[in-house]
Amino acid sequence: MAQGVAPDEAVDITTTTPRITEAQLEGYRTELTGYCYRMLGSAFDAEDAVQDTLTRAWRAADRFEGRSSLRTWLYRIATNVCLDVIGGKHRRTRPMDLGPVSTVATAELTVRPDGTWIEPIADGKILPSNGDPAEITAIRDSVRLAFVAALQHLPARQRAVLLLRDVLRWRAAEVAELLETTVASVNSALQRARATLGELRPAETEPLDPLNDEQKVLLDRFLDAFERYDMDALAALLHEDATQSMPPYDLWLQGRDEVVGWMLGPGAECEGSRLLPTAANGMPAFGQYRRSPDGGHEPWALQIVEIIDGRITGLNAYLDTARWFPMFGLPDRLDPA
Repeated sequence: MAQGVAPDEAVDITTTTPRITEAQLEGYRTELTGYCYRMLGSAFDAEDAVQDTLTRAWRAADRFEGRSSLRTWLYRIATNVCLDVIGGKHRRTRPMDLGPVSTVATAELTVRPDGTWIEPIADGKILPSNGDPAEITAIRDSVRLAFVAALQHLPARQRAVLLLRDVLRWRAAEVAELLETTVASVNSALQRARATLGELRPAETEPLDPLNDEQKVLLDRFLDAFERYDMDALAALLHEDATQSMPPYDLWLQGRDEVVGWMLGPGAECEGSRLLPTAANGMPAFGQYRRSPDGGHEPWALQIVEIIDGRITGLNAYLDTARWFPMFGLPDRLDPA
């Protein structure tokens, strides 16, 4: 493969005649990344799984007989790779699904291992560059943090069935062929998966919509209030039950007063921050940079903003900027303005 394959593993296309080409395989990288991300809840695990999938497909290219479509064949490989990755691993989660809510007065910052958390993913990794607007909206809705976290509660094969049937809109017979099982088994797994998601009721959030003027105004007001550190202005944008979380810490807060209380208390060092807009998990996001002693600004957090009905309902600050900022193409520092 063109990316991530050692020279001694590459196939010499001058001496072989594969039935499929590297370009054809690469054409599926984006949608496979979205699928593997939903399966695994980790951007980095998803990228590794897709690279493994495409490498396996390239090595077997001369044995591809076309009895199924290339897309089906690749999804079969990707599903098996994901099932192997999931194996005996603990499911990834969000702070609000792991433990009880805290308050500013009782907050303790306890770090959990990297593998604990649902990871963010850059929209550019999973959205087609020239997709239909309705398709883009559907993809954004299917990678929101709450939905991906809910998926992790499903057994691995149920997870695959639900994604293939309800998200990717495959027919039951196609899914049965991919999983080498029966249509009745697929339908049963789908029914159980839907029931579990119905019990979990993952929160709905509005996907990022660059054409939505009201959403744009809200985000502009958020950026302005945060950079000026005007907590009255920020409070006016928050839903009364807004949440705040900060992986890798397991702390989470709920309620407008608690969020603002944190900003004015333990989080007061964020005053003077600058924000750069980006997009993560189909939602608006910002790279947050805190002031550094030299007068510039250094990476501090990837802030993912959840919105419902014109109010901010969630602020999700991912603090491991060494991992996230390169993925999102965010600079490693901001010079003094």
